[in-house]
Amino acid sequence: MTPPGASPHRAGGPRSDGARPALGRGPRLGAPPGRLLVAAALCAALFTAAALTVALRHGVPLGPERAALHWATAHRGEPLRSLARALTATGTGAVPYLMALLAGLLAGRTARGRLRAVLCAVAFLAAAQAVRYGLMALLARPRPPVADWATTATGYSFPSGHATTSALAAGILAWGVLHRTRPGRGRTWCAVLALWAAGVGLTRVYLGVHWAGDVLGGWLLAGALLALALLLADPVAVPRRTGPGSDPAARP
Repeated sequence: MTPPGASPHRAGGPRSDGARPALGRGPRLGAPPGRLLVAAALCAALFTAAALTVALRHGVPLGPERAALHWATAHRGEPLRSLARALTATGTGAVPYLMALLAGLLAGRTARGRLRAVLCAVAFLAAAQAVRYGLMALLARPRPPVADWATTATGYSFPSGHATTSALAAGILAWGVLHRTRPGRGRTWCAVLALWAAGVGLTRVYLGVHWAGDVLGGWLLAGALLALALLLADPVAVPRRTGPGSDPAARP
């Protein structure tokens, strides 16, 4: 029995008219705007600190970075080396853009909405790549010695292109998944994507083509860009809906 003066419905509970409550941008994806802003600021600050360290040392690696490379070269046997090469290949080229395409298809609710979400996801990935290329050229950190390489690589070292790109692609696809699935299943997929991105980044050190700081810098840069994109661009890619059917998790 409902007490006098109390609302007949609990906050967030089902409504008698069959419509579900409207979902805001933050709660829908489990990340309130304030928390996203803090995450973006923290990742940006840590990336700036790493970039300044690289610049002030003129690219000379730190002791822990040398130790990580030494460990990798000492433990680089088969089949791990072949597995690392296969995994690292998924962190660049067409795969990240296909993931962005899939994310847009998952996030959109109508044909027009899917097209808008796909364009936003792919454009964001391309723009983030441009930012990363610019930072690599600006800092111009040399890679580890070629003698330690177990795969091919081009360009400068900081931030790692594979680490940045795979983290961005994983975040974009997680965005699409969370628009489509129930929270529990969405978190499982997010964990799988995070493990994939982490694995790609670690292979760059294991294969000897990046210092550990390059990979860390790539992850921090991707984290800052993803948090800002989710905060600012999510309502453009997937506009908020109200009324019946507004909850994507309610669909079969």
